[in-house]
Parts: sequence; C-alpha cells; structure tokens
Amino acid sequence: MTIVSGRCLVAQVSGEMDDQSTGWFRARFKELIARGGRFLVLDLAGVPFCDSAGLNALLEARRQADAIGAVLVLACVPEPVRRTLEMTGADHVLRVFDTVAAAEAVFGG
Repeated sequence: MTIVSGRCLVAQVSGEMDDQSTGWFRARFKELIARGGRFLVLDLAGVPFCDSAGLNALLEARRQADAIGAVLVLACVPEPVRRTLEMTGADHVLRVFDTVAAAEAVFGG
C-alpha cells in the first residue's frame, strides 16, 4: 500500500525480504522510485526478516533514489531487521526513523 502524505510517498512493505522474494521487492521499489516523489519512506513494520539479499534490495533502492535526486529512508524497522542493518553497517547508509511520522516531519510531511 502506498500513501502520499504531504511531501512524502509512504510505502508499507510487508513479508520476509530474502533471496526468494527480493526480485519482487526490487520491482516494487523501482516502481515507487519511478513515480518521481522527492521523499520516499519505506515503512518496514510488516517485515519480520531481512537477509543479505533483502538488504541488497534496500541498498539498491537507495542508490536508484539518489540517482534521480530523491531521498529514500526507512521507518518502523522491526528489531531483528534493525540488528541486521547495524551488524552490516547499513544503518550508516540507510537513514532509519522510529516512526513514519518522524520521517515525514523531517521532510515536511
């Protein structure tokens, strides 16, 4: 589900992000970025698990957003996924907010 909220495009992401599902996630992220929003918030509250393939899909989405001058951030990241981001150092590349509202507030949502 995707919602436009103020200046942000908020996408609710759900399901395990692993080698079985990353093709689907990559395609959805590419579609979202192609919509041309300046600020994209991925709400990961519904993602219970993310392996290296899922992490690569998130990093690729960020690179694609950067390439068109958009900002992609994560919100509502469950603790197991947050630990993966921290252990790999991806939390230094992917900006993480505790809530969608906190992310929107930064971008004028």
